[in-house]
Amino acid sequence: MNDLNDISQEEFEKIEAYLHGELSGDEVVSFEDLLKTNPEFKTKFEDIKAVLTGIETQSMKEQLDDFHNDVQSSESELIVNEPKVRSLQWKKIAVAAVLIIGLGSFWLFNGSSNDKLYSEYFLPDPGLPTTMSSTDNYEFYEAMVDYKRGKYETAISKWESLSKAKPNNDTLNYFIGVAHLANKNENLALSYLESASKNLEFPLIDDTYYYLGLAYLKDGNVEKSKESLEKSTLENSKSLLSKLEK
Repeated sequence: MNDLNDISQEEFEKIEAYLHGELSGDEVVSFEDLLKTNPEFKTKFEDIKAVLTGIETQSMKEQLDDFHNDVQSSESELIVNEPKVRSLQWKKIAVAAVLIIGLGSFWLFNGSSNDKLYSEYFLPDPGLPTTMSSTDNYEFYEAMVDYKRGKYETAISKWESLSKAKPNNDTLNYFIGVAHLANKNENLALSYLESASKNLEFPLIDDTYYYLGLAYLKDGNVEKSKESLEKSTLENSKSLLSKLEK
């Protein structure tokens, strides 16, 4: 985690507003462009997101009860105006983050690190070409069009209907799995990707192991993630695996 002193109040407020859905459409576009092009800012974003998430958990609230009481006592001595209130809120977050570190919250470091790696390496599978020049497998490719447009739930629904007749179809299981992963449902993705990974002759087996490794990483199971990544020959798998083993 970065030193929070390196994060300005303005950066913190913008990140907080983004996480709370308080930015306008143009501001969101600008913010997300900055995330894509500025690795240092993205690291700050992930750190603040992890801290805010950590503070919201019940266990962390219990550990910080004394801290909040002290802050409330100090707050009553201040002249309340908007700039000071914002400054106080930022100081509360910064001090809370220090307390988290001091309390040895391994889950925060580990979870934050895993989330960063996942965000760095996950991109949705580009999918298969969708010429649909014949009526063969029309339903499958119709769902593929939805998938490529980011309509993951629609694609999943269509593919799952086809899967009822072909529950052991590796291609269906693979794309249902990666669609669930793209839709931020790693728990649902795991069973489909596990099923597809059982067929070593499956043409997309290396991709299957890669996304299965990512699903396990997002789910917090680092050892299972490593096991899957070791079986893939993709360069991204090797790169991610090397970082997990550091």
